[in-house]
Amino acid sequence: MASPVYIQIHNDLRKSIEDGKWGVGEKIPAERELAAQFGVSRMTLRQAIQTLVDEGVLERRVGAGTFVANRKVQEKMAGVTSFTELMKKAGKTPSSRTISYHLTTPSETEIDKLNLQHGEQVLRMERVRYANNVPICYEIATVPAPMIQDFSKAEVTSSFYNTLETKAHLTPGHTTQHVSASNANEKIAEYLDIRRGDALLRTTQVSYLTDGRPFEYVHARYVGKRFEFVLEK
Repeated sequence: MASPVYIQIHNDLRKSIEDGKWGVGEKIPAERELAAQFGVSRMTLRQAIQTLVDEGVLERRVGAGTFVANRKVQEKMAGVTSFTELMKKAGKTPSSRTISYHLTTPSETEIDKLNLQHGEQVLRMERVRYANNVPICYEIATVPAPMIQDFSKAEVTSSFYNTLETKAHLTPGHTTQHVSASNANEKIAEYLDIRRGDALLRTTQVSYLTDGRPFEYVHARYVGKRFEFVLEK
């Protein structure tokens, strides 16, 4: 199965950045110019750019353009767990709405994060997560396809971690998580019932089983006024 066009463009742009074509803090060409270069619509090009923004590789600056992102100061957080468990511990009822759910070819970033071989497929799902029916988080989660082949869609989308433990007898272990600030674009604002430009906490997370295998890669947007991370040292 061929990768979606926007993923192919994502991979090409990511490689260009890694090869030093554009340095940290340097502005990349305008969307119109890149769309013409790749021979695609601006909508397709914008999807590729947004994926790199979601991953923290690029950053948008209002009125200025899109730039190669600086490396952020990182802070380790202890006790990171699934969204479902976080909400239950807070005394709230978790739920989710699945926007998309499909098997596909992984991007180069997903291959790296999940330690995949070229040619392997992944499940990529897009969801809005709720607490007491209030939207808290918009996320795109990627999981190796073999990991979910014996699970139903409902078992994966409702509480993937619980399904792993109870049906596959696999135990989630540690995670690595990066957190930074961003603002809601029109699409995410609509999903989260907020205004465009409202503050968000942007996270990227790789979760590992206790045997060290990565099993989930997630990039998410949390509503700043409805959620906070607590650091433990």
